[in-house]
Amino acid sequence: MLDVLDEHQVRATFFHCGLNVERLPEIAREVATRGHEIGNHSHSHPRFYLRSGRFLYEELARAQEAIHGATGRRPVLFRAPQGTRWPGLAEAQSRLGLLGVMWTVLGRDWALPAEGIVRRLIRGARNGAILCLHDGYEVRPRPDVRPMLEAVRRVIPELQARGFCLETVSELLCPRN
Repeated sequence: MLDVLDEHQVRATFFHCGLNVERLPEIAREVATRGHEIGNHSHSHPRFYLRSGRFLYEELARAQEAIHGATGRRPVLFRAPQGTRWPGLAEAQSRLGLLGVMWTVLGRDWALPAEGIVRRLIRGARNGAILCLHDGYEVRPRPDVRPMLEAVRRVIPELQARGFCLETVSELLCPRN
């Protein structure tokens, strides 16, 4: 993925799970070294409903520490697993200085072939859109990401040809004058 992004001179935002960062810290370091933004996606990617505020805080805090330990950076953005919002989540985010970010379109890349992912992303692309893709589904070693990578290889040049500027979430939210 990083090579595809480099080839097209695109920087992206990666929302990392702490467990994956602990398992493969060199990947998180490489993402940061290549100039991409890293956000918090919880530690273990649990379902947040029916969970206590303390549980939510600890999930986010553990991921913050794992990401900081591997990259030297503390994320400022957070994307909730499955997009779930639950009482106590806003307080946990506030305590950790995290801004919650959702998406405009999900690629459904954990379930669709490349062509289906491409169609969803192109159809959902518009100014200010946040396109959400995954490096697998849940926290698992060696997920099959070939359909997602093939879709990205096709979508980036198509969107650029249509005049879109692809940027990180922070660049989108805080444009430079």
